[in-house]
Amino acid sequence: MTNMELVLNMLAEATTTEISRQKQPEGFEENREIAQQAVPLPGTLAKRSKPSLVNQF
Repeated sequence: MTNMELVLNMLAEATTTEISRQKQPEGFEENREIAQQAVPLPGTLAKRSKPSLVNQF
């Protein structure tokens, strides 16, 4: 795993944690929905990054 992948994974985890704290889900399904909400953010950042920047890591 590259440094960029690690950073984006940490961002996804932090985002999921923050959304979870705000919404206080109960049960697997609610937690799954929150995790799915947080996933697009790091993916969008990775896609918008300059390829040269991503390849440096």
